[in-house]
Amino acid sequence: MGGRHLAVRWLLIWVYNALALLAVAYVLPGIHVDGFISALVAAIILGLVNTVLRPLLVVLTLPVTVRSFGLFIFIINGALFWLVGSTLKGFEVEGFWVGVLGALLYSLSSLIPMLFFRRRNRQWQNVRQQNVRQQNVRQQNNRDQKNNRQAPITIDHDPS
Repeated sequence: MGGRHLAVRWLLIWVYNALALLAVAYVLPGIHVDGFISALVAAIILGLVNTVLRPLLVVLTLPVTVRSFGLFIFIINGALFWLVGSTLKGFEVEGFWVGVLGALLYSLSSLIPMLFFRRRNRQWQNVRQQNVRQQNVRQQNNRDQKNNRQAPITIDHDPS
């Protein structure tokens, strides 16, 4: 059940991110997405780039990021957003600063389902932990009952 739950969760996040990308393209005039399929492809590519390339760039630019009090992260995000927009067909980002603003809006809109799924995941884990605790208590009670069984008491009737 856990694997299926995880797959459905990933699928929902992917679709939501594609819808968020369409919304960003609707709001910002410099970003264009040809359709929902293009948004799905762009969302998965953005996810992969942010998972693989972004951490490497953050580590490499750590001194600049520290000196700018973390503001350089916006530049990295915008550059990656612009990179994906300039390499994918069907997803276009017209300029670097449009990419920075688009990445900011996309990040903010992607935060909503992450918070929802994190909360739902915590609730699901709490239910699972409670079920495991109840099962452990039942097993302990069964062990206690087995250990407390005594031999039948026999009363000797001695006539003397």
